[in-house]
Amino acid sequence: MDIRLASATGRWVVLTTVLGSGMALLDSTVVNVALPRIGEDLGADMADLQWTVNAYMLTLAGLILLGGALGDRFGRRRVFVVGVVWFAVASLLCGLAPNTLVLIIARALQGVGGALLTPGSLALIQASFHPDDRARAVGLWSGFGGVGAAVGPFVGGWLVDGPGWRWVFLINVPLAALCVPVALRHVPESRDERAHGRFDVLGAVLGALALALVTYGLIDENWWTGAAGVVVGAVFVGVERRRSEPMLPPSIFASRLFTAVNLVTLCVYAAFGGFFFLATLHLQVVSGYSALGAGTALLPTTVLMLLLSARSGEWGQRLGPRVPLTVGPLLCAAGMLLMLRVGTDASYVRDVLPALVVLGLGMVVLVAPLTATVLASVETGRAGLASGINNAAARAAGLLAVAALPLLAGMGPEAYRSAQEFEATFRRAMPMCAGVLVLGSLIAWWTIRAPRAAGRCHPECRVNCGITSPPLEPDTALEPEGTAPDRQGPRPDPRAGT
Repeated sequence: MDIRLASATGRWVVLTTVLGSGMALLDSTVVNVALPRIGEDLGADMADLQWTVNAYMLTLAGLILLGGALGDRFGRRRVFVVGVVWFAVASLLCGLAPNTLVLIIARALQGVGGALLTPGSLALIQASFHPDDRARAVGLWSGFGGVGAAVGPFVGGWLVDGPGWRWVFLINVPLAALCVPVALRHVPESRDERAHGRFDVLGAVLGALALALVTYGLIDENWWTGAAGVVVGAVFVGVERRRSEPMLPPSIFASRLFTAVNLVTLCVYAAFGGFFFLATLHLQVVSGYSALGAGTALLPTTVLMLLLSARSGEWGQRLGPRVPLTVGPLLCAAGMLLMLRVGTDASYVRDVLPALVVLGLGMVVLVAPLTATVLASVETGRAGLASGINNAAARAAGLLAVAALPLLAGMGPEAYRSAQEFEATFRRAMPMCAGVLVLGSLIAWWTIRAPRAAGRCHPECRVNCGITSPPLEPDTALEPEGTAPDRQGPRPDPRAGT
């Protein structure tokens, strides 16, 4: 396709992709703010709150690679629209849920919709726009997404304190009602004509099942279930080694740099997932913030990333990835340890804000170079696959952290109902998050040796607020081994951001 960004069709394409991906982005950032109110209204215990977050992350992480492959085979617009409709119906079910069981099932269904629409949104931009306009279109997409991520917790808090927590989910329905007809009328269909072979459905099912069993084992303290998850994970690895067209090709980990950066990703996003899950609860349960107050309190981290991501990418390009991937996690660890000062009588300016500013600066230093290094660690034809694996790894890390951290910190089923108990366990959890970040920093320092070109800043990571995962490469196609995706023109100029 050769749509120009300045045309009416080009603007419609950007609007559609921003609306679609914005739904999934909002639900990954605003639900934490609503957790205390959900717990009160539905009589949920701590495990129910963990599953409210993790059911979504589980299906999203397990199926996001398969979602990109479906779009390439059956049409990117078609799969994107199916994903938006699926997500909206699941959101409606979340908003109407009479109990926690229905809510958790609906959240899992939301994750399926997210896995269909998230890779499709950027793939549509990559496939639709003229090569000269792709970089700027991706920059606009990431910029609007960054704004959405920055205001998401604020909007979530306003909805929870205003019309109620159910509107955190119901708001997706009118967004989808606007997105779908625009997509059908203005966005051209595209597919990869060279996509062939079988889908690795078995691999996707085994991967998701392994994550589900391990997560269940951690949340319910059922070690047999957790052990079964580890066994299924080993079977998944064996199956992927033998299949001719695996979802997760083992050969991609032959790149030492790619393996190292993914280990850093696991550490970093595990800490982020655990921190943001507990911090929003802590501000409300212990410090007495309203949902709106807690959401607003967290704004500094995403605002800093929104404003400074581009400079971070340029800095990483000059220095190479080793320094930012070492320094960034250490700054984040310092920010999380500063949160130990936040108690029942905490001052926002004196106690909360410094911690979030330090954490936000660490995320600024880290996220854009991490994504650029992932893309530079493999050959161009596998950049989309590498980005998808890195994104899925980050989401899986957050999923496991939300499951494991309350257990390791000794949080009981009713911990979030007692300020004293929650504060005590929070003080045990934050050093754990900081320790995981320090481990990630050490891995980066010891293992990452790459030329400075590896710091290349791609348009999709110039403006990013990746709290739950790094940004995806526009082409997230799942390609059969030995083939390269058709990028329909040169790669975007990394200097042409927003």
